[in-house]
Amino acid sequence: MLAVSIGAHVKEWSTIRFGVDPSYPPFESKVPDGSLVGFDIDIGNELCRRLNAKCMWIENVFDGMIPGLKSRKFKSRKFDGVLSTISMTPARVKQIAFTVKLFHVPTRLVAKSGSGIQPTAEGLMGKSVGVEQGSMQKTYAKAHWGAKGMTVVSYADQDQVYADLLSGRLDASLQNAVQA
Repeated sequence: MLAVSIGAHVKEWSTIRFGVDPSYPPFESKVPDGSLVGFDIDIGNELCRRLNAKCMWIENVFDGMIPGLKSRKFKSRKFDGVLSTISMTPARVKQIAFTVKLFHVPTRLVAKSGSGIQPTAEGLMGKSVGVEQGSMQKTYAKAHWGAKGMTVVSYADQDQVYADLLSGRLDASLQNAVQA
């Protein structure tokens, strides 16, 4: 989803500042030369091209996207829009404006092959599941599994979740299916 600041449509844009979390391939990530690539980056670049504006990419952790977009004074706002696949939830709609839905991506639980872990409260009892801070996956995991004996472990970005999953510090990860 593209999240935009209220009133963003009434201005002529020479530069558009987009907030992105580059730890979320294939939507946005960094290549070895440090440049940003991915589906959300392509969408932003095309929007800027059509508006004859320059895209400025502001890297930010995911759970800081809405606060960065909401800052009170327009000139001090960290960015003008967010291109980091923010799911539209009733709580988020109360805080920021969204474009129409661009695509739907389900959530998936990922674990090491052969672990036998199942995405149920019983299957996750006593397990640790990593999630990205501020994500709807974190909200879901806490509400449906956390109170039933599963430990929800929050991380600043998805790369940290994967690192701990691969090292064995986590039993599973809950995230966007395309990214998984």
